[in-house]
Amino acid sequence: MTGEGGNDGPDAGDAPDAEGPAPGSPEQVAAECETVDVAVGDRVDHVATVTLSRPDARNALNAQLRAELKDVLVAIEASDVRVVVLTGSAESGAFVAGADVTELRERGPLEQREASARPRVYEYVDDLEQPVIAAVNGHALGGGCELAQACDVRIAREGARLGQPEINLGIMPGGGGTQRLPRLVGEGQAMKLILSGELVGAEEARDIGLVDEVHPEGEFEDRVYDLAESMAEKSPLALAFAKKAVKTASRTDLDRGIEYEAELFAHLFASADKDEGIDAFLEDRDPEWRGE
Repeated sequence: MTGEGGNDGPDAGDAPDAEGPAPGSPEQVAAECETVDVAVGDRVDHVATVTLSRPDARNALNAQLRAELKDVLVAIEASDVRVVVLTGSAESGAFVAGADVTELRERGPLEQREASARPRVYEYVDDLEQPVIAAVNGHALGGGCELAQACDVRIAREGARLGQPEINLGIMPGGGGTQRLPRLVGEGQAMKLILSGELVGAEEARDIGLVDEVHPEGEFEDRVYDLAESMAEKSPLALAFAKKAVKTASRTDLDRGIEYEAELFAHLFASADKDEGIDAFLEDRDPEWRGE
């Protein structure tokens, strides 16, 4: 995957700052961004927190934010990060409040087809090798709700609201919402949300399956990082393969899905991590994963 419209990194001849992030690392790529921040290992080892920060527009997904998020995700996939937490900055007051409506107003069908060319930021999140936890710390509307749907697990803070209000603008979800939302909540609930444009609170979103957990502000971040840590303690190869297998369940028939699972399972038996995991279990010690 390659980012679109991102900033150029340092010249090959530039010497890295001994005190700064390594060239090409997620932190270094994020340092060149204006709307995306990255911290790796600040709360949990091998966990990257990706924070969207466009506070003047409540993190609305404009071209710059989308391009910078893509660039950061490319760097994360190439790093030793095992789990990603995706969230909005506290200053923004939202996870993502939607797409940038001013950009949409200026587009005709040809421009929109170009903007919709895949892979979009939603596919970058969906296809990332590492598991992605959406820490929905505020409103997730329109494209923001679709971004959360592209994540692997969604944990919401009390008071968050989610929905697909595009119908109120005379349009419809265009970032995967008509396809991912029914797979999460069922066709009837998806129809209700998409055709009415109604928003739901975090608790109702949990009840219908749009988010997986809801926690009050004082417990929200602890739960997000407890879950991230429980994942990050595992073999990165096993995490990546298990994520692929689970996602296949809603994208193919049962027989093909079981065949794919068996193939991935067999591939893991060629890994050093499989041997290490079993040896550590038999020796009653913590495994030391190599990711190979």
